[in-house]
Amino acid sequence: MRLEEYWGVGPKTRERLEADLGTERAVEAIESGEVRTLVSAGLSRGRATRILRRANGGEGMAVLSTRDTRAVYKELLDVASDYAVTEDAADRIRVLTPLMDRETAGDRLDGVMAAVESWRQLDSGAHRASETSGGTANATREAVLTAFAENAEDDAVGGEEAAVRTVLALREAGLSEGAFARIADIDRDDLEAAAGALRDLDGGNVARGVDDELDDLRDSLDGVEALSADSLDAMAEIREEARSGAEFSEVVIDYVSSETDAGYQRVRDATPDEAADATDFVNATLRELVADLRETVEERERSVARRLRGRIAETQEAIDAASAAVSDLAFHLSLARFAVDFDLSRPTFVESGFAVRGARNVSLVAGGEEVQPVNYAVGDHDVFGGDPAAPADSNAHAGPSPPSGDRVAVLTGANSGGKTTLLETLCGVALLAQMGLPVPAERAEVSISDDIVFHRRHASFNAGVLESTLRSIVPPLTEGSNTLMLVDEFEAITEPGSAADLLHGLVRLTVDRGALGVFVTHLADDLKPLPEKARKDGIFAEGLDPDLDLVVDYQPRFETVGKSTPEFIVSRLLASSDDRAERAGFETLARAVGEEAVQRTLDDWTPEAGTSD
Repeated sequence: MRLEEYWGVGPKTRERLEADLGTERAVEAIESGEVRTLVSAGLSRGRATRILRRANGGEGMAVLSTRDTRAVYKELLDVASDYAVTEDAADRIRVLTPLMDRETAGDRLDGVMAAVESWRQLDSGAHRASETSGGTANATREAVLTAFAENAEDDAVGGEEAAVRTVLALREAGLSEGAFARIADIDRDDLEAAAGALRDLDGGNVARGVDDELDDLRDSLDGVEALSADSLDAMAEIREEARSGAEFSEVVIDYVSSETDAGYQRVRDATPDEAADATDFVNATLRELVADLRETVEERERSVARRLRGRIAETQEAIDAASAAVSDLAFHLSLARFAVDFDLSRPTFVESGFAVRGARNVSLVAGGEEVQPVNYAVGDHDVFGGDPAAPADSNAHAGPSPPSGDRVAVLTGANSGGKTTLLETLCGVALLAQMGLPVPAERAEVSISDDIVFHRRHASFNAGVLESTLRSIVPPLTEGSNTLMLVDEFEAITEPGSAADLLHGLVRLTVDRGALGVFVTHLADDLKPLPEKARKDGIFAEGLDPDLDLVVDYQPRFETVGKSTPEFIVSRLLASSDDRAERAGFETLARAVGEEAVQRTLDDWTPEAGTSD
């Protein structure tokens, strides 16, 4: 395959890859998703990641139908990759893309959830050492992280020795069950022999300490090269000794052999038969000696390296098994750490529906925000009746249950009420599930989407923005039925009357095409009548807290239209205003939005107690 047939590989990139890797190796790296190989060839990490995403998950990348969907996707991968136990695992996480069938997503989930279970057991000490001398030491998460960190691969591509040593370290910690069962099947004697041979043949060069003869030859070569580099001082000392009347050539031989440990006979053999003068004699001797020693060192190193490569070949099966097992284990454990830290759970794949119980926003949790879990659903679902397999306390769910069967929900409610955040949460759940990863919810039912259309509110009021928005969100609906629409405040990009008509049309198109959708709007009263299988939900503000922040119940109320609650905003402005003229202006606004409601809000609020309820 030609390199330029891959997305993102133009003439300059092709030339760079071919010059550094060669065509065949570059193709292999792209097909295998090797980010570091491409980076080592001079590509930026971001560019390498984009090329590999398209090369290995191009169909899945098409699911990311809008800029905002792609932004959520990248943010999720950034958060997840922060939990990687190796750079290789981080790269593998960064190139994950949505999958297009339940079976493939389910297979990935199997691997991740097995790692989640193993990671959780490590915390409780459930894994116990079976190969350590005492057999009683508990394996800990810290031991696992240390095994990966201490044997981490350097910036060079490869790392067979690191993989073998990581397996040995994990085995030493007594890990042999669950996600670690694969490493327990590799012959330990072969691993230890391989570790020694790979260490001795360090990057293709025989390491010092492996062969005494080779080390002596290297030392001699180093000494002669140092002497050659400082030949003027050497010549002065030789001349001084030669004044005693000794044969000049013998003085040279004695001096060089004693200074370099090259051996008397080797130095004698290096002396020239003829020389122009004493200086030429010394320089010629040193040149010949360097050449002779270098050839001898190389010959000896080739001999030792052949022996080591033979030992490596004998254990290659164990080495390959360790490399593959460590790469997969690091990948799955990295995702397990992410899943455990965010309390993610396995989603259930369904034919046509999207429902979450106790869903949370990963970005907010990652930022340390306090998050109110929410329930939401469109399409057919069955996640709110309790989980027979779950512990009893996890089924003590007191939240509201969305109606089943509605294909579209029109979400209304308070300004700053979390409507956009809810859309982002749903988008995140959909993307994680379709990538074959656990999701931030107690329970979730998700259908596979051909397109996930997430469109945030963009405050640009012109025809160009309207046209570009329609071009991005309508084709996914008309080209297929497995579409998830998550559209925020469509009215922000055109006048309210037209926006209501267009939004009503989008809701109807979504229902008619059998897609699923949640549309956030403040124009709910203008969307009459909604088509069958569409409903209106609302998020409600409840007052102001002591810091004059809006108190919101982020859990939507189903089949209830929410209010934008401008009286809370005006109340907040009144309460925080010290300027008399400014306050008079806000009082005028209070009369416009409902003076009684504003006064009631202010009566309920005090700096010490906040809202009365």
